[in-house]
Amino acid sequence: MFGSVVGNLAKDLRLKVAEDADIGLNSLQTYKLSLSPSFSLISKEKQDGGKYPELVLEKPLDREQQGYHRLVLTASDRGDPPLNGTTELRIQVTDANDNPPVFSQDVYRVSLGENVPPGTTVLQVSATDQDEGVNSEITYSFYRTGQVFGLNSKNGEITTLNTLDFEEIKEYSIVVEGRDGGGLVAQCTVEINIQDENDNRPDVKFHSLVEMILENAVPGTLIALIKIHDRDSGENGEVTCRLEGEVPFQIISSMLFASPQKSFCRFLIFFLS
Repeated sequence: MFGSVVGNLAKDLRLKVAEDADIGLNSLQTYKLSLSPSFSLISKEKQDGGKYPELVLEKPLDREQQGYHRLVLTASDRGDPPLNGTTELRIQVTDANDNPPVFSQDVYRVSLGENVPPGTTVLQVSATDQDEGVNSEITYSFYRTGQVFGLNSKNGEITTLNTLDFEEIKEYSIVVEGRDGGGLVAQCTVEINIQDENDNRPDVKFHSLVEMILENAVPGTLIALIKIHDRDSGENGEVTCRLEGEVPFQIISSMLFASPQKSFCRFLIFFLS
């Protein structure tokens, strides 16, 4: 706390109290500290009349800005000419856990194919801490644990634990925590977009509208419906249907049904001749 006494320089810093064998004005009269914005000096007097200095903190210290301070203490008498003696004060600022971890990004985004094998590296998050020692050591963890991705607590590497399926889950949003050795925590978000791959065969359902085709059936008679569904998306989910060989039938695309949840095509088969 600034304004507080750092210590009795003679006692706490193991300095010998300045001594002057002279008497009166020629004896020790004052202490003076080299100019410092962080420290000041007050002079105290003991019961026997001897003087001793106390070092006072004038403002909060920040080790990350300045970890070391060098001061010069001067003891003077009022003789003619005045005499003085000096000693150097070296102050090392120790670290306090006053800085939380900071991630290199607030949000990490990555795309990942759905058929990558378990153990595939997704990405690596990274956080830094301006403190030192144990206060700067960061441990990574998921805010909520899951069964799909794993996280290396030491280096922040995220890997897949299981197979992914675009048709089941298309994206994941994961919160990662970085905790330093003093208990301060920071968070970032990892957004994983799963990319579709052509891993589903079309599902074909055939529905006949007539049990048999009579020889005098009129050309253009609708004889069957075909419904085809492909669980993949985009071009991987687009299907075509054709009849092979020389057959007296024609197949016509009727309509395409598509939504974020499913898509399917319907085809009509007509008798030609």
